[in-house]
Amino acid sequence: MRKIAFVFPGQGAQYVGMGQELASQYPVAKEVFKQASEAIGYNMETLCFDSSDEELKLTEKTQPSILTASIAAFEVLKAEGIEPEGVAGLSLGEYSALVATGVLNFKDAVKVVRQRGKYMQEEVPDGVGAMAAVLGLPGDLVEEACKEASVHGIVEPANYNCPGQLVIAGEVDPVAKAVELCKDKGAKKAVLLPVSAPFHTSMLRGAGEKLSGEFQHIEFKPMTYPLVANVTGNFIKSHEDVKGLLIDQVSSPVLWENSILKMVEDGFDTFIEVGPGKALSKFIKKIAKDVTILNVEDLSSLEKTLEVLKG
Repeated sequence: MRKIAFVFPGQGAQYVGMGQELASQYPVAKEVFKQASEAIGYNMETLCFDSSDEELKLTEKTQPSILTASIAAFEVLKAEGIEPEGVAGLSLGEYSALVATGVLNFKDAVKVVRQRGKYMQEEVPDGVGAMAAVLGLPGDLVEEACKEASVHGIVEPANYNCPGQLVIAGEVDPVAKAVELCKDKGAKKAVLLPVSAPFHTSMLRGAGEKLSGEFQHIEFKPMTYPLVANVTGNFIKSHEDVKGLLIDQVSSPVLWENSILKMVEDGFDTFIEVGPGKALSKFIKKIAKDVTILNVEDLSSLEKTLEVLKG
């Protein structure tokens, strides 16, 4: 018997046309786009299917659009009789996971992530923050480089994606210094990322505080499936803990590698990336060699996944 986990992508997974094929064939997916449009006050189908890369890159549009495309794919899987026994999501993807497990109402989540994107963008003025991906260097050496470079200002680990890939973030100059130090310590590659804010660092603490205001009027319900949190890399004990974890998540590193290892340790052997792109599938392949990795973002990937699971 397979033990299936659904994992949901974060920012950067977006592309024009995401979710279009599923929405054209599955009424449940089309309904998700309709609900998102009602919640947010503009046409989500137009944004996801017919806009431009530039428009989709605007953080306050990126976040609700990825959430919508991911939940559309989730509803299609459910309609096909495929449900998970556990869920997780990378950064923004944690909101998709929370909708999937029933903690957050979808319309509430769409509104919240739009504000989340806005607050994250506003917290650090353009040109002040930077992020960089460090490849092929053990995590402890990356942490050491951040510590050494922090005499110049803020630079911190932001995403522990998988073995040999850690993202760092902070102020522009300290990040550049840390990149050079990582190269000196033997990194195969250390490159600046084309993002406009130092996500998942202490510089965004104020954005988390603003986000807490958005949660005042939202009901957090019990979980249908267990969920592993970014901040702890562990299963959430109660839905009552979710609000605090989401506030912390904005300014804390994402422990994605630990999250997947925790699920594997718990017996999960099949991971389905639900939503646009295959970034998480690539990470999981490097974290856990022996698990089955599938994805659902369009009709052909859905067909392949159903073939494996129902074949």
